[in-house]
Amino acid sequence: MQSRHLSTVIRRDPAEVAAYFGNPENLPEWAAGLTDTAVRHDGDDLVIPTPMGDWRMRFAAPNDLGVLDHWVTDHTGQVTYNPVRVIAHPDGAELIFTLRQLNLTDEQYEKDAAAVTADLERLRTVLERD
Repeated sequence: MQSRHLSTVIRRDPAEVAAYFGNPENLPEWAAGLTDTAVRHDGDDLVIPTPMGDWRMRFAAPNDLGVLDHWVTDHTGQVTYNPVRVIAHPDGAELIFTLRQLNLTDEQYEKDAAAVTADLERLRTVLERD
């Protein structure tokens, strides 16, 4: 199983980046690889409509450390743990997403990595707009 750290540097304060990333209301604006529609809340879970059925997401407890880990449960019930960190960078903040291959073929893993990279670039663009 491979792991890969995908990151982007964002010219914003790390706390701002963490707050934006961790706010589920912002997902449709930058996470096209996951959803382009509004999510709904179901207790501590977020319910994300996808063409394959609803997916669920749960974030780690809010914290001041830039830890934005989250668990995604797909329509089959498979749970994927996604470690995410926002750390200080000389140009602002660096968001680091750890992508693991798990049960994906090499081709699926590369496609997933491309989708996450595109989402991180959209996130950077959105946060650097102002």
